[in-house]
Amino acid sequence: MADLDAWVPLAEIARPHGVRGELRLKLFNKASDVLLERDEVLVRLADGEEHEVSVEAARRADDAVLMKLYSVDDRDRAEELRGALVCVRRRDFPQPEEGEFYTVDIVGAEVHLSGERVGVVTEIVAYPTLEVLLVRFDDGKGDWEIPLTETYIGKLDTTARLVELLTLEDLERLPAKKPKKAKRPRKGASAGGASGEGGASGSGEASADDEAPGDDDGDDDGDDDEGATPDEA
Repeated sequence: MADLDAWVPLAEIARPHGVRGELRLKLFNKASDVLLERDEVLVRLADGEEHEVSVEAARRADDAVLMKLYSVDDRDRAEELRGALVCVRRRDFPQPEEGEFYTVDIVGAEVHLSGERVGVVTEIVAYPTLEVLLVRFDDGKGDWEIPLTETYIGKLDTTARLVELLTLEDLERLPAKKPKKAKRPRKGASAGGASGEGGASGSGEASADDEAPGDDDGDDDGDDDEGATPDEA
């Protein structure tokens, strides 16, 4: 069962808005209004430090949300939060419609085929024509992309965290990723100078929907002026 007390990132702080501490948030799901209804959020900084903060106000601005947090009262303090994630508890999500589910509820679920466990869901990937479950098989020979259709999915239980597959027919396994080989130090270079080269980069936590801070907003000019009227939904 999904952990209803877990904090789930819904947006990234793109940049300050104005000079009074208001923040412009880039939503991971641009249609979501969850952050407009919360009295408290968790701010997760880039170094992993977390703070639960009261929300003074939140409003729409096109596909973004403008939010004022308690104790963030000037542009300098707002600038310090650029790139941080804004999270809410899973229990605060609206109830999904019948046949729908939240990604956070299925990532990590066990996948079974013919009554036997074969792997776990690691991601949901959206293509123009369909969505697929990316499943990491326990045999370590590569992942599978399983279309979210009745042909392949017999049961998807977010409460039990279980996906039952009907078949893998007509599907092809993705090639296993080979580990990168560490580069050898150049002749005359110290081993210490070559440490870390060839290792994996990044944490692997970012999803395909994530973007760099502020990418959708351009420069910090324009609607940052306090006298300007922001676009609202």
